[in-house]
Amino acid sequence: MECYSCKSISGERSISPGPTIYSGEYWLIEHAYPCGMKGWLVIVLRRHASALYELTSSEFAELGVLLEKTASALYRATGCEKEYVACFSEAEHFDHVHFHIVAKSAALPTELKGPAIFKMLKVSAEEAVPSNEIAAFCEEMQASFK
Repeated sequence: MECYSCKSISGERSISPGPTIYSGEYWLIEHAYPCGMKGWLVIVLRRHASALYELTSSEFAELGVLLEKTASALYRATGCEKEYVACFSEAEHFDHVHFHIVAKSAALPTELKGPAIFKMLKVSAEEAVPSNEIAAFCEEMQASFK
C-alpha cells in the first residue's frame, strides 16, 4: 500500500501546505491538512515503521522531548486548554507511526471533545482552515523548536 507519510517525508507529496515545523534526527513535525482548526500537529517518524514496538530507544528518547516541546509550543501559540495526543497509524495510506498532538480549545463544542475531535480532519475544502493560514502558523511554530 502506498504510504502518504513516506511520500511527504521524501518531498514527493507534501501533506501540509506549510513548511516542516521541526526536522530532527528521527522525527518531523508537520501541521495536519486539510483540517478544520489550527494547532493540529503531527509528529512523524522519519523512517517507515508500522508499530511502536519497532521504535528504537533513541527514537523514543527524541519523541519524549518533542512531546514536551510541542505541548508547550501549542499552549503558547493557541492558549489551548489542553492537548490531545493519539497514535493509531491505521488509516488507509497512513500505516506509518505518527502522533497527532492537537490543541484543544476551551471553546471546543461538546460534540467534538475526545476522540470525536477527529471529525476536524474530515472537513471539506471550504470548511478547512485556508492553506495560507496554516503555512503562517507553521512558520510561527518553527521558532519554538530552534
